[in-house]
Amino acid sequence: MTNRPPTIAPQAESPLQQYYFRALICFAAAGTLASYVDWSEMDPLYLGTIIFLLLYTYFTYHFTHKLPAERLKKATRWLSYADAALIGMVLSLTDFSLLPLALFLTMIQFNALLSGGVRRWAEDNAAFVCGVLLSFTVHQPQWVFSSSIEISAASLIGIITYFLAYALYMHQRIHKLTLSQKQLESEQKWHKIRAYKLSRYLPPPVWRAINQGKDHMLLAERKKITVFFSDIKNFSQLSEEMEAEALTELLNHYLTEMSKIITHFGGTIDKFMGDGIMVMYGDSNSKGVKVDCMNALSMAIAMKKKMKSLQQEWYNQGIKKPLQIRMGLNTGYCTVGTFGTSSHLDYTVLGTHVNLASRLESAAEPDEILISHETWSLVKDAIMCRDKGEIAVKGFSHPVKVYQVVDFRKDLGKNQSYFEDRAEGFTMYLDLEKVRNYEKGKVIRALETAAEKLKDKVIT
Repeated sequence: MTNRPPTIAPQAESPLQQYYFRALICFAAAGTLASYVDWSEMDPLYLGTIIFLLLYTYFTYHFTHKLPAERLKKATRWLSYADAALIGMVLSLTDFSLLPLALFLTMIQFNALLSGGVRRWAEDNAAFVCGVLLSFTVHQPQWVFSSSIEISAASLIGIITYFLAYALYMHQRIHKLTLSQKQLESEQKWHKIRAYKLSRYLPPPVWRAINQGKDHMLLAERKKITVFFSDIKNFSQLSEEMEAEALTELLNHYLTEMSKIITHFGGTIDKFMGDGIMVMYGDSNSKGVKVDCMNALSMAIAMKKKMKSLQQEWYNQGIKKPLQIRMGLNTGYCTVGTFGTSSHLDYTVLGTHVNLASRLESAAEPDEILISHETWSLVKDAIMCRDKGEIAVKGFSHPVKVYQVVDFRKDLGKNQSYFEDRAEGFTMYLDLEKVRNYEKGKVIRALETAAEKLKDKVIT
């Protein structure tokens, strides 16, 4: 079942509007016929037709104004045939007087083309011909095609009134449609704004599926994916030391920068858990398990490097203790999809491998990326990792083999552009790709000065 928007059918005229226009037509026809009648020799046929025309308008309104919308549309169409047939009969009874014939025929063409296009035009003209033929059973026209001033005046006044009323009616409808269009454009603008705001609260796969009417495809299924977890070490302690406003600004800045990296590498943010982040790779638009895993590790390494520049930025803002993140990744079969109730659903991933990724993140040291053996086997050719042996993981009966991510192999050795090391009283972070040419000498002098000082220092 697709959630496509319903097709909007053209709005039909209301029974009251039809009554007004049918009354104008019938009064014009009755006036034309009355002008043609010789009242000194009253003809029952003409008198009966005039009375019928006047009563016809009232009875059709009485019949249609209580009809439901679906039946009204069909009834309106049949009544338009009856209108055309009646005009045909009236013109036959007036012996096809030239000006009334031209005026009423023009009115039929105008009304038919405006209301229903070529098909309606053909049907109404057919009804007009049927009305003419039917009149032949009670009256034989003289076929003189003459015109008198009385007949012409009556029909001319009636038809002109009809066209003027119709023009005024169309002007009002166009004005209402213009206002409705402006209102619709305004609503569409607000809907786009609301949709954009809502999209920030939903994972991209969910948002795409809802927009395309394919949310039924978000059913839970088993997939081999890579799951990533990260958090800031001792963030709870920091929250006690900082003001709430400053902490909120810092956290939002951190999450914004991390989100940019996640988006760049094509990850799906499952959720933010305070300072923690959970990301999936391979849940949608998967490029293969190996590529998804490489993208996840590339993201983690980029986050680690970005965190170094953020630490310097925050230090300049007065935060003395550097914020350090821990990261854990694991690859395996998980259940991905929507979970919850009919009133509340959540798009997430569940399974043992998700728990393992979370445990690896908890076991990691500050600024460390820990991965499982399954993940390592997929990226070992491109990324240098250190074997950290086996660790006991809560919830798992057997020890788990883990590896520490160092960097891309291409960035190590003679091509190494990123240097990082830590010791008691010593921290070094150097990213050659970010050092500007005009600051190169300054960095070299700082390193040489530090090296000379360290050489001369007697450490006891």
